[in-house]
Amino acid sequence: MTRDLANEAAAVIAELGETPHVHKELLRNTVEVVTGICDTVPQAIDDLHGTLTTVQRIVHARGMELFCAGTHPFAEWEMQQLTEGARYAELIKRTQWWGRQMLIWGVHVHVGISSAHKVMPIITSLLNQYPHLLALSASSPYWDGEDTGYASNRAMMFQQLPTAGLPFHFQKWSDFERFVYDQKKTGIIDHMNEIRWDIRPSPHLGTIEVRIFDGVSNLAELGALVALTHSLIVDLDRRLDAGEQLPTMPPWHVQENKWRAARYGLDAEIILDADSNERLVTDDLDDLLTRLQPVAASLGCADELARVESIYRRGGSYQRQRRVAEEHDGDLRAVVDGLIGELVL
Repeated sequence: MTRDLANEAAAVIAELGETPHVHKELLRNTVEVVTGICDTVPQAIDDLHGTLTTVQRIVHARGMELFCAGTHPFAEWEMQQLTEGARYAELIKRTQWWGRQMLIWGVHVHVGISSAHKVMPIITSLLNQYPHLLALSASSPYWDGEDTGYASNRAMMFQQLPTAGLPFHFQKWSDFERFVYDQKKTGIIDHMNEIRWDIRPSPHLGTIEVRIFDGVSNLAELGALVALTHSLIVDLDRRLDAGEQLPTMPPWHVQENKWRAARYGLDAEIILDADSNERLVTDDLDDLLTRLQPVAASLGCADELARVESIYRRGGSYQRQRRVAEEHDGDLRAVVDGLIGELVL
């Protein structure tokens, strides 16, 4: 087995047949796996497990393996084939060199919100925890066979696309509506889903969509990250209901925190607040998890939230990948094997 990417997604999807849970993506080496609407984190992970098991059976029958991370350690972007479709062709036509290099993968988590007026305050406040979420999920240290020095090279690459990156600090839904109107009027976007923010509203689903995470290689860590996301958003929602003014940070601090988490991962010293206080991200995670425990318990994901700590105690994916490479004299095929081995279903 070469451990390189295979442009076989179309064949896998064709064999699966019509399903709402497996979609094509920009590149023919990728299948997007989607859950249904779930009430709890355990339900979502069970849903995902079932779909992945079916996909894995088809993939194995074709002599391949399933793999997930923020990037592939050594695959060459020039060798990847574009999925047919007007939307993908238009994206590449517009973005050119940067678009062709989007050999990256992430995880998107949707959390339902009861009222539109809550959406922008929650998104703006959730940016305070941006570095925590990125550092925990960082899984893209390698690019085209080279160690980039970053924990999440994916985060730095994806923000090069138009309308991607950090959201604007809106406080009212009407501000967001005006923004969308301006974007459409000036031809920047045709559809809402072309706003590629790291956290964005999804009005057609009634959710906030968190798109910060690198690809996650195992379901235990994925469950932990989804539980943290669910608990954070519900906590902010409840604080709004209680009449609380949600905490925010200046955009320049949010931007710096994103870079620090992408560069240093779980070793990042992050900015905590508008007063420019700083702290090691893992120390702040200790307190954050303690504060969110009652919220997670009420949502049925206390066990999953507790597993967040194990990520930074045993090492994040980017750290494990580097450890495997070091143990195998820099052979990145061993890194791929390690990631494949983590996706135990």
